Amino acid sequence: MRSRGIAILAASSLLLAACGGNGNGDGEGTDSPGDGGTTGDSAPETQAAGTAGERDLTLKVGTVLPQTGALAFLGPPEEAGVLLAEKHINEADLGITVEVTLGDSGDPDNRAYATTVPELLNAGNNVIVGAASSGVSKLFIDEVVAAKRLMISPANTSPEFTDWADDNLYWRTAPSDLLQGEVLGNLIGQDGVQNLGIMYLNDAYGTGLEKVVTDTFEAAGGTVVASESYNAGDTTFDAQISSLLAQNPDAIAMITFEEIKTILPAVDAAGFDMSKLYFVDGNISNYGDEFDAGLLEGSKGTQPGPDLGDSFRDELNEVWKEHDGSELKDYNYAAESYDAVVLAALAALAANSVEGPDMAGKMQEVSGGTGGGEKYDNFADAAQAIVDGKVVDYDGPSGPITFDEKGDPTEATIGIFEYDGENNLNRLN
Repeated sequence: MRSRGIAILAASSLLLAACGGNGNGDGEGTDSPGDGGTTGDSAPETQAAGTAGERDLTLKVGTVLPQTGALAFLGPPEEAGVLLAEKHINEADLGITVEVTLGDSGDPDNRAYATTVPELLNAGNNVIVGAASSGVSKLFIDEVVAAKRLMISPANTSPEFTDWADDNLYWRTAPSDLLQGEVLGNLIGQDGVQNLGIMYLNDAYGTGLEKVVTDTFEAAGGTVVASESYNAGDTTFDAQISSLLAQNPDAIAMITFEEIKTILPAVDAAGFDMSKLYFVDGNISNYGDEFDAGLLEGSKGTQPGPDLGDSFRDELNEVWKEHDGSELKDYNYAAESYDAVVLAALAALAANSVEGPDMAGKMQEVSGGTGGGEKYDNFADAAQAIVDGKVVDYDGPSGPITFDEKGDPTEATIGIFEYDGENNLNRLN
């Protein structure tokens, strides 16, 4: 009989520090330490050449984020992050003005992006922030690249984007699911699960994350006894649930989007222990009274991003109230959205240009991936340094980021959460 502790996480959040690639661009060489420390290649020591002087730039930023569709719950925090970045950049008044246009990505079913993206490009937006869904980004990334605009996603996690033919124009401030899948798989093993069931969305996000969770969990000695997929737009999940429960799993990992709201009551009605569920970034949320009290108590999940702190949350809420009149329910990918806009603005200042290829040529540098720049943790100080002719390494509320040459962040934190008796999340790290 196996030991109950199949795998152990030495810390409840995992900080990734990945090598930037091996010169031939195959993306191998990722080091994911389990002790919360940082390893791997550091930025080059030599300084890049900075150009001092005043700037007079206008950066037009259009968002393609989910106002509707299966990820609509992610829209408010992501848009709030963009709006807060716009506010901070414009208040700094250091040679660049940001103009934001908010647009809907929808999902592959309602295809809102098919209207939004052409409108934003035709309006001359220099940067496209979005989409949240990897599956949606795949449907318009080539259109943005063909228009030679900079595209930054705050939430795309599919490993497919690492080697996408994007002319260096696609970047993301969220880590690949190679990290989240590893953390989740190890967490499930740490909790003593031996036989795991998985339910996942059959798209770029779901299939990529399902594979990494499976590989990690089984490498640690566990067994995935059943893995059932469903398609976007499905409304009934009885067949998948029956198939999973027939294999008597100790726990079930739910790799879904908003469909979770339909799936959970059905799993509960089938008699499964709801404390043995595991959630991911696509469905982890403060559900509160959307479900009966205690329904999710004890279940866990993962979400990329560090603890934001009260001050940043307060600022996000303030800017969102001004825009929408309501308070934020969640903060998923708010920091990553904020940093996407700040990094684009810093890249524009460093390049003294808002043209997509020019900004793209500075994105790795301002994140600390090249250039050996000085560390800054806010836009105003970093922007002033660029105007003064210095090279900067910006570390924002989402963490260090440190882009590699593929546009992927090489440093990221994955938070681990547990649901309380009110169906709300408590961060364990």
